[in-house]
Amino acid sequence: MCLIVVGWRVHPDYPLVVAANRDEFYARPTAPLGRWPDAPAVIGGLDLEAGGTWLGISEAGRFAAVTNVREPGMDKSARSRGALTRGFLTARSSARDYAAGIDGSHYSGFNLLLSDGETLVYCSNRDGNPRPLAPGIYGLSNHLLDSPWPKLIAARQRFGEALPRLPDESAFFELLADQSIVADQNLPNTGVPIEWERLLSAIFVKSESYGTRASTVLWQDTGGKIAVHENSFGPNGQPLQSSVISTSE
Repeated sequence: MCLIVVGWRVHPDYPLVVAANRDEFYARPTAPLGRWPDAPAVIGGLDLEAGGTWLGISEAGRFAAVTNVREPGMDKSARSRGALTRGFLTARSSARDYAAGIDGSHYSGFNLLLSDGETLVYCSNRDGNPRPLAPGIYGLSNHLLDSPWPKLIAARQRFGEALPRLPDESAFFELLADQSIVADQNLPNTGVPIEWERLLSAIFVKSESYGTRASTVLWQDTGGKIAVHENSFGPNGQPLQSSVISTSE
């Protein structure tokens, strides 16, 4: 997943709100949004190649999402970063304890957001020790938390503007669908060729082989109700399906 924006205890009625795009090669086998066969209380997609997930939430209110850190030329670890999210979603430990128990040396660069309903924790093996986050709006792409990449700055601003409209989710999906390419002089320098920097500078990424596979809006209200809405896409941004799963209060 290459873009996640989280509103943590900012809206009085929705303590957790998430808008996210998962960018991946279209050829990587994926199961769309659903309840997991081996853990029906967990709602999310599944990476069928490594068995983990990029984003999910449980009926108990445990939320997890991960992005990779863009590090061209670095050797890849044998362990899947998606296993970190799967492990938390099916565990009972607190977000703080789970994050503290991760040995980041076993994984390629990652950013991890974990919430047990009481605390939202940011954890990265490229950014020091895990830390709880104060109420606010946070953004992740493929660097560190709130890195000032143009698309992340724009997404956080539009996310804040969309929050008061909940439960109307349309403004969140509009921001996730933004295909605007950043001007060359404003592109971050992440070590990939300029053609890729341009492609990846959009909030919604599309090409023949790689792009945004899923756009997800997720929220939990103060009564405990959870709703997850996912739109999935194929090559060149072709819409595939839309799925909604919600729980009772």
